Amino acid sequence: MNKIQDGTPLISLVEQCKDSYKLPQTQLVYKAFFGRPKTMFEVSKETDISRANICRYIAKWKRENKIAVVFFGICPISKHNKVQFLTTDPNLYPKRRQLNLFEHTNTI
Repeated sequence: MNKIQDGTPLISLVEQCKDSYKLPQTQLVYKAFFGRPKTMFEVSKETDISRANICRYIAKWKRENKIAVVFFGICPISKHNKVQFLTTDPNLYPKRRQLNLFEHTNTI
């Protein structure tokens, strides 16, 4: 087993999973949101992971700025209006419209 300089073992996330050929839920959900913007319901149907777990992962990733809401729209599965389409791909994050609230000048 490989070790980091401080002596802690180097363990991959795949090894922590019960079935070594399967990815952990967090990685599956992250990869599902990476391809294109999707709703939580789409990812839930695609991965067979409950929406409660997906919601928990999204809340954590929002705090860490690892996921972003791209737009609001109609869910293609449930047909509900005003649902979030989320992505974990930084290239698809929406551009910020407001650059600076106040102009920074060096006047005294």
